[in-house]
Formats: sequence, C-alpha cells, structure tokens
Amino acid sequence: MMERKPLKRKIKVALKRKSKIFKRSISKKKDLISKKFNNSIKGKKIDIKKSVKNFFDWVKGAEIIELPNCNTSEDPVRPELDNQFRTSFGRKIYGVKYQDEIHAVMCFAFTNNIPKNVEELDMMSKDAYLQSINRDFKVGQIAIAYTVWSKKRGGGRLIVKEVFKKIKKTNHLNRLVTLSPLTDMARKFHLSNGAIEVSVNETSQNFEYKM
Repeated sequence: MMERKPLKRKIKVALKRKSKIFKRSISKKKDLISKKFNNSIKGKKIDIKKSVKNFFDWVKGAEIIELPNCNTSEDPVRPELDNQFRTSFGRKIYGVKYQDEIHAVMCFAFTNNIPKNVEELDMMSKDAYLQSINRDFKVGQIAIAYTVWSKKRGGGRLIVKEVFKKIKKTNHLNRLVTLSPLTDMARKFHLSNGAIEVSVNETSQNFEYKM
C-alpha cells in the first residue's frame, strides 16, 4: 500500500504538468492565430484605403478628349466598326485620358431620330450630316452613344458623366440616347447611371439620359 501511494502521486504530478504544458501550447496557438488575423485585417484596411485613394486620384486627374481613332479590337460591343465609320459624317470618338493613357472610350453618331440598329444609325447620321451643311455643320439634334468600354474601374461611369456635360453645353443637341446591345449588362450599366429605358428592339435597346 505504501508503494502504491507514491506512484499515484507521481502520476498526478505528471498529469498536472502535461495539462499545464497543453494549456500553454493552446494559449500560444491562440495568440499566434489572433496576431495573424489582426495583421491580415490591418493589411486589408490599408489596401482598401490605398485603392480608394488611387481611385479618387485618377478620377480627379482624368480628362475627356476627342480622339482621332481608337483600338477597335478592344471594343466589346461593336468591334466590326472601323475608325473610318467612327469618324466620318460628323461621328466622334471620345476618350478618358489619365497619365498619357486612354482608360475609357465612347463613340457617338448624331441624328435627328432614334435608330434601332447600326444600319439605321449609319443612314440617319449621314442624313443629319448632309442637312448640317446649311447650318454650320451642327450635326443632328440627338447624340447617339452606340458603344462604350472601360479599361479602368470607374471609367465607364466617368465618361458618361463628362460627355453628358459636354453635350449640355451645345446649342443644337437636346437629347442623349444610346444604341445598346440587348444584354442585361448594358441595361444595368445605363439604368444605374441614371438613364431611362426608351425602347427594346429586336437586336438592341435604347436608353436616354435626360438633359
């Protein structure tokens, strides 16, 4: 009996030691995980702040300019239309320029009616151009945005906003309407930027930005 008691005590002591070691190990792991998590959160906060600052910096520093041409292969909507089409009969290409690079593009034709497809756009803009010969080449009454794309976050929204301002300053254009592809993406983009739906056609849809 005397031999068993010291053995029990030894076992108890050993178990207590192991329990303490185990608790310390768990505590250290918790601290390590907590530190990693906190560092990760801090890093993400810094990244978010940095990206927000960069976004506002580029928006403030960007300018809208008229372009003589564009890279039509980048156009996700109408890549088949060449630069000759985009710049003839009074049609224009506008771009958002920042640090010597073009980050968004929007192409326009000017008409007196709303087209439902590219063929009508071509015909109506030619007609408006010919009519403008007798009125100082002030082409059409409606600006038709038939394609827009952006290579930088916020570029699409920015170019819509800036072109809208530009058109409002003219004394012969009184409407800004789109000839958009029949996709949910186009619909969401224009509605989220304040346009209203004018019509849904067989192969396109029209949205209008109220002047």
